[in-house]
Amino acid sequence: MIKPDITLAVLKDIRELSVVILHPQDQDREEISAQLRRLGCNYQMFWPGLDALPPGTDLVLMAVRPETLSLKYPWLGQPTTPPLIPVVTFENPISVTAVLQLEAFATIASPVRSAGLLTAIAVTISQYRARRQLERYIVRLEEKNSHTQIIERATKIVMANRGIDQPDAYKLIRTKAMSNRESIESISKGIVKANELLNL
Repeated sequence: MIKPDITLAVLKDIRELSVVILHPQDQDREEISAQLRRLGCNYQMFWPGLDALPPGTDLVLMAVRPETLSLKYPWLGQPTTPPLIPVVTFENPISVTAVLQLEAFATIASPVRSAGLLTAIAVTISQYRARRQLERYIVRLEEKNSHTQIIERATKIVMANRGIDQPDAYKLIRTKAMSNRESIESISKGIVKANELLNL
């Protein structure tokens, strides 16, 4: 089901995007820049080299054609790399591989037409944000799992040293954390570290 509020938010944000056009000077680049102007986007054009993206770049429109596949850009494939939309002149296994390596959510076919760019940008920005949100969620889950494992290890250490059961061991750790005004994770890490030092 389409959520109008999300769609409107994405379309509104498009007008505030800072876009880099990485494309040879030709009719396609002229059409892309004209459409970006109509959308209200800020954009800069570069070709062929670009060692670093301008600060605050939100989106890159990049030519993918035979003469560009050998070009190297050090900012590609980094955690901070913004989403990319390849502008593809033709389809063959090499160009498809290049598009897949760019992890593109959408492409624009050459010759660039008046229709399609807005949709490609909206899909790309929406999917990119969804992926980043999922990545942050996974990181939180991994951190939570790591904290749980530390607490479990500390609890077992207290159980063994005090000869008490799991609930009482956990209660001791929690009480210590409250009295020290620290987190349970912090106290647990201290217990595990101390135990490791004693068993060297």
